[in-house]
Amino acid sequence: MTGGCRDEDFGFDETKPEGLIGQSGVSAAAALARAARPQDFDDVSALARPAPLPPSSELLAALAPIQETPTSPSEPVLPLAPLPGPRPADIPYAFARKHGIVVLGEEGDARLQIAMRQTGDRHALVEVRRHLARDFDVHIVEDVQFDRHLSDHYAMDGSAAAMAGAMEVGADELDLIAGDLPSADDLLDSADDAPAIRLINGIIAEAARQGVSDIHVEPYETGLVVRMRIDGVLRETLRMPPHVAQVLVSRIKVMARLDIAERRVPQDGRIGLTLGGKLLDVRVSTLPSRAGERVVLRILDKENAGISLNGLGMSALADKAFRDALGEPNGIILVTGPTGSGKTTTLYAGLRELNDGSRNILTVEDPVEYAVDGVGQTQVNPKVGLTFAAGLRAILRQDPDVVMVGEIRDHETAEIAVQASLTGHLVLSTVHTNDAVGAITRLRDMKVEPFLLASTLRAVIAQRLVRRLCRSCRTAHPADDATSALLGLPVGTPIYRAVGCADCSQSGYKGRIGVFECVRVDETIRQLIHDGGDETLIARHAFAHAPDLGEAVRELVRSGDTTAEEAIRITRRESEPMLDELMATQVDHA
Repeated sequence: MTGGCRDEDFGFDETKPEGLIGQSGVSAAAALARAARPQDFDDVSALARPAPLPPSSELLAALAPIQETPTSPSEPVLPLAPLPGPRPADIPYAFARKHGIVVLGEEGDARLQIAMRQTGDRHALVEVRRHLARDFDVHIVEDVQFDRHLSDHYAMDGSAAAMAGAMEVGADELDLIAGDLPSADDLLDSADDAPAIRLINGIIAEAARQGVSDIHVEPYETGLVVRMRIDGVLRETLRMPPHVAQVLVSRIKVMARLDIAERRVPQDGRIGLTLGGKLLDVRVSTLPSRAGERVVLRILDKENAGISLNGLGMSALADKAFRDALGEPNGIILVTGPTGSGKTTTLYAGLRELNDGSRNILTVEDPVEYAVDGVGQTQVNPKVGLTFAAGLRAILRQDPDVVMVGEIRDHETAEIAVQASLTGHLVLSTVHTNDAVGAITRLRDMKVEPFLLASTLRAVIAQRLVRRLCRSCRTAHPADDATSALLGLPVGTPIYRAVGCADCSQSGYKGRIGVFECVRVDETIRQLIHDGGDETLIARHAFAHAPDLGEAVRELVRSGDTTAEEAIRITRRESEPMLDELMATQVDHA
């Protein structure tokens, strides 16, 4: 059965202050309602004009005598404010599923077709009409057919329909979705785990919107806490009852293809998603704890693999040094920094620079974070003996020109990397040290002979990520004595302070920016390495005419890209005694 909703079929009384349907419209609607069976045509409430419209509660109250349907004092409301440009002919998934209404599409005359399940909420048609501001026909369908329409309309990349609708879920709605979750026992007895799917997808969608790098799902005796790492800082975003933990974690493990029955040992998996046309790779790690399994989801935005060298934000000197090293026919290029500092992104930018089709580029990684066309990528698997060292040995039998090793962790991998560079290969890798010069000491500690290291090392890049100030709310102020002494700035230098606004979720920061130092191995440094020179001597020569991390971040403070507090985190240890004084000064100014 189909019902048409057109303005011209009913008379609107312009004189009524409420803007309600006039008497002629009421009479016409009543005639139609009497002529049709109520179960087939009782959507008279959808006959409101696009604008102006009264509140839905008033409209329903006016139409209640015709429909013989009681009004509800708290009906859900869709957005009413006009959107810029044409309105999308769609409604949020959460609303569609709850109220049994889905947009099917448009006919040739651009008239919308809407399906409503037999048990759908007729009152919700009022809000659909207000939201779309379009004429539409309503088709009453059986529940099975409606579920098929709902899944087809919102499905993305073969995943549950909820993922598409997750883009419509705001942070303030996650608590409401969590309230729909059954207990763990209920979930085992029911085939419908849609609330858990909706909650997870809503959390991931919210994380993607905010540029979150990691999602922490943490069970405690008092409840389940969800925290998100935004711009390098963890923030609590959701707190739920304890019984939700098992339901949520089990659903995550199903999505990541992990063993949901195994809760005694850590497990690792991945979830591939398409969200709003953006490809996301979510790495899942579980860890048993006293209150239940903890889960960390690391979100890898595959679009980051497309960042070029120009997009890294290096200084002109560091950029030139890196490009010169990439132009070498052989040798080792290292990127160093703590976990989460963007080392892999920098390596991939280097690979993209080299990936011109004339070279055979192979990688061994743990895990393979981004897929790159034209590059052969292998993931380590220690369970079957495929370690970094074993993978690197195998790669060298594949006639490579360029080799990327995810990390040099031990003597064996370091030794093979050195031998590969000596035999004409360009090797890119990472090590965990505090600065660029420290990487030289680290390789020495791995028993790499100084003369081999001096012959093969081409460049070392150290990097950090600092939070970028929100341009909408940052405020300028002169640097005080403590800040000037700590950062080596003249007293009174204009710098900026974080404030907080709606654009940055009241944090004062929006996004992150890289800070780099690059040691290009020249003849002097090569001789120092060969002779066993200490870090101080090497650093003194390396940064005589190039910025180190401290100078690079000070330039970001001067330019207003970040704050003195962010600079403190990556300046050298000799600055740390002044930290308390600076923080006290910042509190006084707050």
